Amino acid sequence: MPESDITDGRDAITGDRDHVGLDDTFASRRYFAKFRTITTHLARVAAQMRAEGDLNDTEVKILTRHVAALGYSFRALSMKYLMAGRDTGRFFGMLEMDRVESGFPVFNELLVMANDAAQAARHLENMPTPEALKDEMLRKILGEREIPTKLQFALSQRLYYEELLRGDLFWARNDPQVAWLGDLDGRRRYLLHWAVYDSMVNLPTIYLMEVEDSGRRALPKDERRWPEVQAHLMGQSVGGLKLVTIARGFDADFDDLHPKRLRRFHLGPMYSHAYTQQSGPLREVLRDARAPEGQDWALAWTVEVLESERVSEERAGWFSTVEREVFALDPFSGRGVDTGATRTERAIILPQRPYQVLEERRPPGFSGVRKFVVGAGGRVLSYR
Repeated sequence: MPESDITDGRDAITGDRDHVGLDDTFASRRYFAKFRTITTHLARVAAQMRAEGDLNDTEVKILTRHVAALGYSFRALSMKYLMAGRDTGRFFGMLEMDRVESGFPVFNELLVMANDAAQAARHLENMPTPEALKDEMLRKILGEREIPTKLQFALSQRLYYEELLRGDLFWARNDPQVAWLGDLDGRRRYLLHWAVYDSMVNLPTIYLMEVEDSGRRALPKDERRWPEVQAHLMGQSVGGLKLVTIARGFDADFDDLHPKRLRRFHLGPMYSHAYTQQSGPLREVLRDARAPEGQDWALAWTVEVLESERVSEERAGWFSTVEREVFALDPFSGRGVDTGATRTERAIILPQRPYQVLEERRPPGFSGVRKFVVGAGGRVLSYR
């Protein structure tokens, strides 16, 4: 990618020089086109995992919904920065991306987008309609023989606010929701799911927690417990916290809710020889693959899993006891103590050409990584 496609500078929030601005129109459009492709393939990867028995129907629907929301957020940002690098009459900024850690837009982009969404209706009230803007563009082109850059910018902003108003986007915080799983031994079973955009590493992270409910009222209808559960989970949704810390804290705070399995899905980093500067073998693989435009990428997909091994009883007051979960940690070489998980499953999603180079090189550390390979027609194949 030419050096003019990106602008070095400190991030507005963190002051991090690893964050850069895409100040070229075509670079910005190629970047968002790449993510449109990737989010489409993520849904296919989830379907492939369902076919292989790694996910059930409910989990696939939840993950697909979050991935679709992420795609809508990228589509909104692509409208916002459609005219990046053009003379629009006023400076409106440029997309900031994390080129070293994640390859994704920086956390601040989602914060600004949420603020814009709260005021989208008011902005749209004072904007000309898309039809009126297009008519004015035609008059500018045919009558004055000028490129209607300012009108194009106005239309892009109109489309941006319309996308925000449609909703169903992936925000910096996506509050917990609940899915019914059925009954087991007289207890209600739920799958709680929520998501955040991790501000430390600029990556979308999705959480799934299976719980058993021994309370008197169903959790989603309990006016006391459900808001407390939502607030608790969002307060613990920090990438630096181990899963066992999150699960034990939840178990201790809610005596009648029993976490049986907790999973954390990290979507990313995204690697691209044209846009990112991560170190490691994947950068060399993408460089040597010399893949055509649109196939110059790879996306990591990591799942941390924590499972309850058994239940113990703990005294609560003088005459009663409560159940506490005992979680299984990875027994190999003490890694469970370090990771706070029962196991960690790593995968990578990449087009066929980079995959071929990866197989030829066989760099250390990739033998246990599952590969999802995107072939012709978008078909996804899985290799372990």
